Amino acid sequence: MVKNYIAFFFFSILLIPSLWAQEIQIFKVQDFDLNGKVKSCLVITDYGKELFEFNKEGFLTKTVTQYNDTDQDITYYKYDNGELLEKRMESYKDNVLDETTSMANFYSIDTLSPKRILEKIISYDKEFLEQQEYEYDEKGKLTKITTSNSEGVDETSVEYTPYKNELTKSFLINGIMEKSIRTSERKNTKGTFKVVLTKEYIDGESNKAIEEVYDVTGKLVSKEVFLHSPTKKEFVSDKKMIYSYDTDDMLEKVVTKISNSMSVKEYIFQFDSNAEKNWIKQIITPENTYTTRKITYYPVEETKEENPN
Repeated sequence: MVKNYIAFFFFSILLIPSLWAQEIQIFKVQDFDLNGKVKSCLVITDYGKELFEFNKEGFLTKTVTQYNDTDQDITYYKYDNGELLEKRMESYKDNVLDETTSMANFYSIDTLSPKRILEKIISYDKEFLEQQEYEYDEKGKLTKITTSNSEGVDETSVEYTPYKNELTKSFLINGIMEKSIRTSERKNTKGTFKVVLTKEYIDGESNKAIEEVYDVTGKLVSKEVFLHSPTKKEFVSDKKMIYSYDTDDMLEKVVTKISNSMSVKEYIFQFDSNAEKNWIKQIITPENTYTTRKITYYPVEETKEENPN
């Protein structure tokens, strides 16, 4: 079942430290719209290639972003009992490792209550870049991120505000709001839908908001982007995407509405012969752009039957 569609190419942008501290992310097979015991998935588009490799437990262990014949980024992941211990990002230019832009993230975990994780980021040319300390409460929810680098120390506090059937998760850097995520429910004749409203701020001022609606099976059915209008002092809709699925829960159509205009993209998929089938070719019309995936699987372990004699 397709629950959400992730853009594969340039996946490495997810690995670049952002302007504000975020939670540690661990990616698994299902995060890439893949089913079953996938060993590797090579994604090929008309503008590049990206390789994803997974261990037998389904954790992402390696990505390779191929920009051209000589330039590529490779990221390695190392785990212990489901916890991320190490992440190495290597950048190659003209087939030569660039030590100034390559970096390693090391994680040390203090499991004593409350749980703490220390992350150190060091470049391949031995330069200390940043340190982040993550603190969690007794229920395992992230409560604070302390970031230290050459520019000083910043503290990101994470606050949780429940209200009726809603929960708002807010990120504040040194007391200034940077991002909030409100999860709520919306009921209609088709059932109960999950609504996720994410608001982004600049220097504490509203900047952008995205509302995503998921149906009872977890499929994304609509996504609306809002921009904050300084004159109206409120969020104004910039565009809205409506997602439709076929009887197999595969994405079939996306309707995008911008102001008084509307565009439609239709999706066509071809599948492999695996027991838990995966798509291996995606065609988007009317542009006729395509994406192909070459997927390999771990061998199926046969269950030995006991001899009745």
